Amino acid sequence: MENKKTNIWIWLQNGQLYKSVSCPDDGTVCIYDVNDRLMLKRIGLNKLQIKQIEQYIQRYGAKKLNKNAEPFRFLGK
Repeated sequence: MENKKTNIWIWLQNGQLYKSVSCPDDGTVCIYDVNDRLMLKRIGLNKLQIKQIEQYIQRYGAKKLNKNAEPFRFLGK
């Protein structure tokens, strides 16, 4: 089984918590709300487009999570 690179971002926007999961190898970006409901899904993106999306959500104060990090650990920092 392939070990694909996956990036997980989490941020607060307008008082709501959001999570983004992107996979540059697959060309997908999914954005979820606090209840893990899928809000947006984009497929067929190239690596540059995914990088641009990640830079855009960083403007909202998104933080990248390590795959092995405990959920919401960064919120207290």
